[in-house]
Amino acid sequence: MIDRIEALLDEGVRDKVYPGAVWAIGDTDGVTASGATGHLDPDQPETRMRPDTVFDAASLTKILAVWSTIGAFFEDSVLDLDQPLGSFWPEVQGRPLGAVTARQLLTHTAGVPLRAQLKNLYGTDPEAVRRGVLHEELHRPPGQAVEYTDRAALILGYLAEHLAGQSLDQVAAARTWQPLGMTSTRFGPLPGEIAARCAPTELDQDTDTHLKGVAHDFSARLLGGVCGIAGVFTVADDLAAFLRYMLDPATAAAEAGFGPEWTAYSLTVQTSSLEPARGLFWHPAPGTSDAEDVWVHYGFTGTGMWLSPTSGRWAVLLTNKLYYTRDRQPLTDVRNTFRQLAFS
Repeated sequence: MIDRIEALLDEGVRDKVYPGAVWAIGDTDGVTASGATGHLDPDQPETRMRPDTVFDAASLTKILAVWSTIGAFFEDSVLDLDQPLGSFWPEVQGRPLGAVTARQLLTHTAGVPLRAQLKNLYGTDPEAVRRGVLHEELHRPPGQAVEYTDRAALILGYLAEHLAGQSLDQVAAARTWQPLGMTSTRFGPLPGEIAARCAPTELDQDTDTHLKGVAHDFSARLLGGVCGIAGVFTVADDLAAFLRYMLDPATAAAEAGFGPEWTAYSLTVQTSSLEPARGLFWHPAPGTSDAEDVWVHYGFTGTGMWLSPTSGRWAVLLTNKLYYTRDRQPLTDVRNTFRQLAFS
């Protein structure tokens, strides 16, 4: 199995699906296999991908910062997932968003607008963006359809800040990353010494260089690097610690804010007959059956993580796919094959 994973990921480098990749698979006892292949930066052939390469996690931010923090409030009985937001959050009282619930945001059934387009809609002032997002009209009535939108995580990030009385980076670090020993996980922009070992992503049109240590996501950059959509940077070992804790909290030296109740609740279909099926921010891995019980979350830059409560196994694949192309299918094929090998 390890030989087949290495051959798969090496082929992805040769086909320029990504410059390089870092991967790990394991169970509640720890990492059972891992590796790295390709270049950190293909413009500098001497720089190889390493197990401690830092990646722009992109939408894994939604899990590492938002889902985990909301879970802490859920388990502390601070947040009722089915209580309309306007009943306890002054900023959305009397606004369309006030009728929406946290569960609907977590399942992408809230009916909020589908595209962020923050700068075009609200300008560049972070407070104006916050007001605009929280006061915006809904795209459709809540509960009618499953429609993925970055706004769901952005709103939940704002909600987490309201409930915690802290910024999202502070509460995520205090409730999740520090207790789990995720010492390399943080919001950007990264300091220079850490950015130096970061996999590059987007081409910055202003400087004609690829971003390293600065979020690829424009909304995250617009908001200073910290928001619910994107902006977290991490390494494979930290994701392994996070996933091991999800499967068995006893694997951590200290307990995070969320626990087994939140994990078990999130990794069940919460969207009834609506398609595609969703848990709470997690969703069933494409092509898997209920019996396989594999759940996944992807990041736009080429990051991904999977776990199976039934088998007690997890997997991580980190690439910086955007360095070459935005065509999604080649990376989708690699991800699907990697998952099949990791959970076979």
